[in-house]
Amino acid sequence: MSQSQRQSNGGDLLVEVLRAHGCDTVFGIVSVHNLPLVEAVDRSADVRFVPVRHEAAAVNAADGYARATGRLGCALTSTGTGAGNAAGSLIESLSAGTSVLHVTGQIDSPYLGLGRGFIHETKDQLGMLTAVSKHAVRIGSAAEAEGVLLAAAQAALTAPGGPASVEWPIDLQYAAQRPRPLTALDTAPVTALPDGLDAAAELLAAARRPVIWAGGGAARAGEPLRALAELLGAGLFTSNSGRGAVGEDHPLVIGNYATSPGGKALLAEADAILSVGTHFRSNETGDYRLQLPAAHVQVDLDPAALGRVYPATVGLAGESGAVLAALLQKLSGRQLSVEEGWSARATETREEVRERQRWAIGPQAAVCEAIRAHYPAASVIARDVTIPSSTWGNRLLPLTDPATNVFPRGGGIGQGLAMAIGAACGRPEVPTVLIAGDGGFAVHLGELLTVAQERPRLTLAVFNDGGYGVLRNMQEAGGGDRHGVDLTAPAFDRLAAAVGIDYARIGAEAEADPVFKAAAAAEGPVLVEIDLAALGPMNQPFTPPVSVPNQEGA
Repeated sequence: MSQSQRQSNGGDLLVEVLRAHGCDTVFGIVSVHNLPLVEAVDRSADVRFVPVRHEAAAVNAADGYARATGRLGCALTSTGTGAGNAAGSLIESLSAGTSVLHVTGQIDSPYLGLGRGFIHETKDQLGMLTAVSKHAVRIGSAAEAEGVLLAAAQAALTAPGGPASVEWPIDLQYAAQRPRPLTALDTAPVTALPDGLDAAAELLAAARRPVIWAGGGAARAGEPLRALAELLGAGLFTSNSGRGAVGEDHPLVIGNYATSPGGKALLAEADAILSVGTHFRSNETGDYRLQLPAAHVQVDLDPAALGRVYPATVGLAGESGAVLAALLQKLSGRQLSVEEGWSARATETREEVRERQRWAIGPQAAVCEAIRAHYPAASVIARDVTIPSSTWGNRLLPLTDPATNVFPRGGGIGQGLAMAIGAACGRPEVPTVLIAGDGGFAVHLGELLTVAQERPRLTLAVFNDGGYGVLRNMQEAGGGDRHGVDLTAPAFDRLAAAVGIDYARIGAEAEADPVFKAAAAAEGPVLVEIDLAALGPMNQPFTPPVSVPNQEGA
């Protein structure tokens, strides 16, 4: 059937919704229960369809795309098992507050809820999606599809963001539509200022040794955050999610080092803290044992977060950029009480914690430095859960743009590869880097075929230690035997050759710089294997910051 003869359907409507939100790339898997959606996206001249190999990867890739571009990400999956496969990645998107529109199929509407065992049917799919999404809804008629899709996109993009799941019965996908150019619904943040600004300003003006802690909620408030840090002479700590809100080349940015010895020492000296958009996660506070100053001004969009982990002397519920700008105005021109030399103490701590970590990671410092030397500041650094990420990738490798800071905030292994694919598709003008271990890389090894097919500018830096190194270190540190941590790794050179991807190997510190220089200049993907057995061990083995109950006498 020619394009002029074809009747427009739900797929054409979806394309208009995506256009209205600037989404030019969709990730998914074609199915009998989403065929009209995939077909419409794929034939569109300005929206690209990327066929991944697993539904979880579709959502992770849409997540990575959204983080890297600041636009709406979109994933298409089938119903039943397909939607179930996507659930774990939706949890990651929910944890990170990423704006993802997940559109999944559903069986024909006349058979919904009858329990007949219709192909791809599952029990209470909408209930499952509700549990793992910020917003979940079913399209109940062709007439309401436009409004449901626009509202879902609005929910995903309105702060705090998160995944919006829409299940769409297949008969209603095929139903006739008259798509038209659409306008995105309003997602502007509420800018009303909270009570308590005067009390917060009084507390900060009286502080002699203030510090700041910025989380993911401060990502879009970089300018007032930087100005406040400079005005107060305050060292700026960040959570992993808050990295890049103020460029990590700034002398006051200590970064994601609050639980390091130097970070703890500075926090012990501080007499006041301003926290912005952070929920003080367990792994970033030593399971909440980290001591913070008692005088605490906390800023968060979510009122329920105020004082939830650490008591807040003054809690300010509001959009971080507006609240920080108002605080800056109230403090400007006031007599401050900051102790002479305090800002210099923050800069000393910044240098101390980095130098200590450079020594701790031993030969891997050469890899860290080579990546930063050869990839632009606008390059996304995507990290899976692996030792290089948990040590230097999440701390020492400097970031100056929060959109380049892509990692699984929920802590799930294996999601980094697809997130890197999405980020690379979203930022084709610069190369993207993935930092992954061989164990995590294998979780969605099939997505290497997606890389080979789409050929993004993506460097796959795979750290090969033959297993799950983090858990291996935990078992060995506890004096026990190894269990379930030693894995067979592929011959990565032959794996890359099999799918037509360039390959390079690093087995010595001197090889890191030339290998990454060439990979960064490549026009397509490169798989770089870092052979950790050949490179040599870290000076200080890494174990994760989690508590293990004492098993003595058990």
